[in-house]
Amino acid sequence: MNVALRRTMTLDDFLAWEAQQEERYEFDGFQPVAMNGGTVAHATIGMNLAAELRSRLRGTECRAFGPSMKILVAGRVRYPDAFVTCSPAANKATWLTEPVVVFEVLSESTAIVDQTTKNAEYRATASIQRYVMLSQDSVSAVIYERARDQWVGTLVTDATAVLAMPELGIELPLAALYEGLTFDTLA
Repeated sequence: MNVALRRTMTLDDFLAWEAQQEERYEFDGFQPVAMNGGTVAHATIGMNLAAELRSRLRGTECRAFGPSMKILVAGRVRYPDAFVTCSPAANKATWLTEPVVVFEVLSESTAIVDQTTKNAEYRATASIQRYVMLSQDSVSAVIYERARDQWVGTLVTDATAVLAMPELGIELPLAALYEGLTFDTLA
């Protein structure tokens, strides 16, 4: 990153700058943050998630998007691993502002940001009703959901669990998101 990018950017500055870049960057409210590559587990979970969402949302007004579509939340730009919006979007839109459910697959390099910073940004975004963080090291999820004025977290580690998403009118079997992966277990 060059020295000129170390100064604080505005959201508009970032969007104009990013449009000229070949790589993807998130905007943390101050500067661009490069998006790193992932693992086989990360990619498998992401693909399974996209397939499950697409299948279950077919015929509804809601649409799922993957990691190449950005969202604007709390003055930041994020590229979640997946998200669902139920608002109309122009075909040429390059970002969306009203996600309803957001998914992140946790990585060693991003887990702390996903669990803290992004969690706060998603909680501060009124349209987001649910935030799902999926482990890539085991079949497990941490789910935050809006319950009146509260942001309530739940840990799900039962591979037979079904993740209810009443705001979308669907359910996702947790095991389906991990299809094709095996994990070492403690004896």
